[in-house]
Amino acid sequence: MSELIAPSPSAERQASLWSDAFRAMRKRPDVIIATLVLLIVFAMAAFPRLFTDKDPTVCLGREARLRPDTWFTGDHPLGTDAFGCDFAATLVHGTRPTITLALSVIVVSVVVGLVLGIYAGYYGRWVDGLISRALDVFIVIPMLMGAVLILSLFRGRVSADSLMETIAAPAIALALFGWMEFCRYTRAATLETKNLDYVVAAKCLGASDRRIMFKHILPNAIVPVTAVIPTTIGGIIVTESALAVLGIGVQPPATSWGVLLSKGTEWAGGGYVYLFAWPLAMLILTVFAFATFGDALRDALDPKLR
Repeated sequence: MSELIAPSPSAERQASLWSDAFRAMRKRPDVIIATLVLLIVFAMAAFPRLFTDKDPTVCLGREARLRPDTWFTGDHPLGTDAFGCDFAATLVHGTRPTITLALSVIVVSVVVGLVLGIYAGYYGRWVDGLISRALDVFIVIPMLMGAVLILSLFRGRVSADSLMETIAAPAIALALFGWMEFCRYTRAATLETKNLDYVVAAKCLGASDRRIMFKHILPNAIVPVTAVIPTTIGGIIVTESALAVLGIGVQPPATSWGVLLSKGTEWAGGGYVYLFAWPLAMLILTVFAFATFGDALRDALDPKLR
């Protein structure tokens, strides 16, 4: 019987909503700039050799703390760190752990938030009560504070043998305290959608609860969730950097922007400000790009502003 169910009437409206949103965003100069910045950052994470031919693990002690060359030319355009490693190579190769961790956290957080939010809004009663109480408990704990509490248990036990082992502990800690906002948005969208005519018609035709939730309700719930994803990614990157500065995030010898900031603070007071300024500039620029893109996406998807 479920095969006879026609596509929900919201499908065409959803397609129109997304096409109109991206058409509006293409006309905004700030979105274009933010998109270019994000493309460069993602390219650095995926293909670091496109930006530097130096190996960040090859370090010469006699070249330690060389300041950036004039006009950023020469063998070390961004200078060298305290161990004589090319700082441009270190900065570029440190992008991958930062971005991989942020994307891993956002994927887990969105999936958990969507599933819990749909189940809470659709079934209600004790299911909604149980999930809502868990939401109330986790939402009062800031992500940074919760991650600090969790990662304190892993201090000194984090392996840096591979990328996934390096980011596993901070990713789990951040994801544990990152799903609540997505759950709230999804639950609200589910409560609003589940009594609409096409959903009721699907129930009358014998559609299963799973089909109704993920085929008919989920497309409506994704819209408000999508609008906050870019801004949340920026917040995750900032939080990861704060954890690294506190010494409980990504652990050396692995490198991330947070690790570089942590090391840079040790030398900034001695006149080697560039060791702190470059990772800070990359962090600010990337977070600003995510925030700009997220704000523009939220405005474009808001029906009150269309």
